[in-house]
Amino acid sequence: MTDEEILQLLYEETLTGNAPAVAGGVNDGLAQGMAPESMLFDALIPSLEEVGARFERGDYFVPEMLIAARAMQGALDILRPLLADNESAQIGTFLMGTVKGDVHDIGKNLCNIMLEGAGFNVIDLGVNVAPEKFIEQIEEHSPDVVGFSAFLTTTMPMFKANINALEKAGLRDKVIVMVGGAPVTQEYADAVGADGYAADASTAVRKAKELIERRRERVLV
Repeated sequence: MTDEEILQLLYEETLTGNAPAVAGGVNDGLAQGMAPESMLFDALIPSLEEVGARFERGDYFVPEMLIAARAMQGALDILRPLLADNESAQIGTFLMGTVKGDVHDIGKNLCNIMLEGAGFNVIDLGVNVAPEKFIEQIEEHSPDVVGFSAFLTTTMPMFKANINALEKAGLRDKVIVMVGGAPVTQEYADAVGADGYAADASTAVRKAKELIERRRERVLV
């Protein structure tokens, strides 16, 4: 296969969530000397962006999005070690966790895959993450964005507790705060003082990019 044919295969098979075909295509590309960056930026990321666009239009639903993201994850598992030295390719660092008292992680995991596929360095703290743990990890990794996920209405107040902890630690102005989860709304995000809210993984990627760009523009002014 030519390089162009492999890129086309990666784009189409990621779109349909054919994980074995995507992994096979990546390995074939590497075997014939294709650049990992080319496969990522010319095929895999554009395909995942199309998945997000179809989801937003209502042509795709969560299951289709999930299998496409898993196919992408398989490709990233192969490419990540080869891209590890290429820090310039990364948009930013995104620290993510499900808040204290909540152990739901499907939505969070889907966001992580989409974010990583879009070029973010993702640090996943898992579930039931206490405010102290978020603080400790923010101090260690200096992320651009921290994401708080909650699936239960009873754990949503942890957003405010986490933001209060950030303020107390003197970190609030150093990080962009995004919140999300099934019961969360834009109104609630505004009420707790978050910088951004996303209803789904596709929006989370777009919103995170926008917020980082906006912050960097302010720094440059």
